[in-house]
Amino acid sequence: MRIGNKEFVRQGHTYVMGILNVTPDSFSDGGSYQKIDQALFHVEEMLQDGMDIVDIGGESTRPGYTMISEEEEIARVMPVIEAVKARFQIPISLDTYKPEVARAGISAGADLINDIWGLRYDPEMAQVIAKSDCTCCLMHNRKEAVYERYMEEVLQDLSKSLKIAQEAGIDPGKIILDPGVGFGKSYENNLEIIDRLEMLHSLGYPILLGTSRKSVIGNTLDLPKDERLEGTIVTSVYAVLKGAMFVRVHDVKENARAIRMAEAIRDGYR
Repeated sequence: MRIGNKEFVRQGHTYVMGILNVTPDSFSDGGSYQKIDQALFHVEEMLQDGMDIVDIGGESTRPGYTMISEEEEIARVMPVIEAVKARFQIPISLDTYKPEVARAGISAGADLINDIWGLRYDPEMAQVIAKSDCTCCLMHNRKEAVYERYMEEVLQDLSKSLKIAQEAGIDPGKIILDPGVGFGKSYENNLEIIDRLEMLHSLGYPILLGTSRKSVIGNTLDLPKDERLEGTIVTSVYAVLKGAMFVRVHDVKENARAIRMAEAIRDGYR
């Protein structure tokens, strides 16, 4: 899989997507990287720590978030995307579910659109991605955590997103799937989908796991958001063992090291 200027080809390797939130209100690091120089410094830091791709977000999607206008989101992300593109040789993911933001981000240099609604928020999103030949990550999400046959329904929902992508003409080789930990799921649902992540391989696409500092970790360990590193690392090791191609994390260095160790135990003696 090629994303931007980088080929992600290593068989069985889990790559690290670093999180860069340029928002005032993200649940974990809101307000930390709103200025261009702060954002660039953090990207450089994450690159040194082992980041393979950076995910830039301009709107918080934490539980109970306040939706902002497309214009405000574009104003937040475009200067950062342009600055990162000019300074670093790193693939850029844009975390948005809004077509106009995606279009602006792609024009600024984004290489991947990370859509938390899996093309199901606005039908135009699929067309924007298809016309750009951009890579996309389609996440599972629901407005309410109501299921009768949980894992079966998750796969069905993701299959609907894939059908939208297919009908729009998105290249199948440019699609990643995300199980959507923390979105439209109960605490028990979140634990289950991490444990049964390998079931998503039946759909035939690379998998991204995003659990960094999320409430499933906080609720399990009874810890605030700034003390959830160890819990996140455990989920990154699970991602390796379950064959995920990417993890999306705040703490790049620690998770990258854990991934290397897990892969060495799995593969190093063979």
